[in-house]
Amino acid sequence: MNGWIMWFVLSGVIVILEMFTGTFYLLMIGIGLAAGGLAALAGVSSALQFIVAAAVGIIAIFALRQSRFGKFDKADATRDRNVNLDIGETVAVAEWKHNEGGSATARVMYRGAMWDVELDAGATARAGSFIIREVQGNRLIVANSTSSR
Repeated sequence: MNGWIMWFVLSGVIVILEMFTGTFYLLMIGIGLAAGGLAALAGVSSALQFIVAAAVGIIAIFALRQSRFGKFDKADATRDRNVNLDIGETVAVAEWKHNEGGSATARVMYRGAMWDVELDAGATARAGSFIIREVQGNRLIVANSTSSR
């Protein structure tokens, strides 16, 4: 079997494996292997085929890493609505308890249970409606419903 056929078979296997993982990194390696197959088809030496495959694979991975598909979002899960659907919901606070250090806490009924509520930075402690900005364990961090943060 010719060398170029092996390169393309390996490339196909890697691309198929990529479909099971859902990442683009194996696809970039498959592109590198296909480049090695094209180099073999052109008749270059085996050593140069490996160099071409490695160089194209590394360049493709680097290009992927620089694109928007290769960047990982490091969103804070406690403030991410996609992780916790309570964020953005409204709670009614009837009375605030002022603690030492200037913080204010309260207890509210939310989703059929009692929750501890704490003010977010910049929020004003007053009776009324508040929007949940963060969930930390069994504590809701809330802001005034009129704030646009």
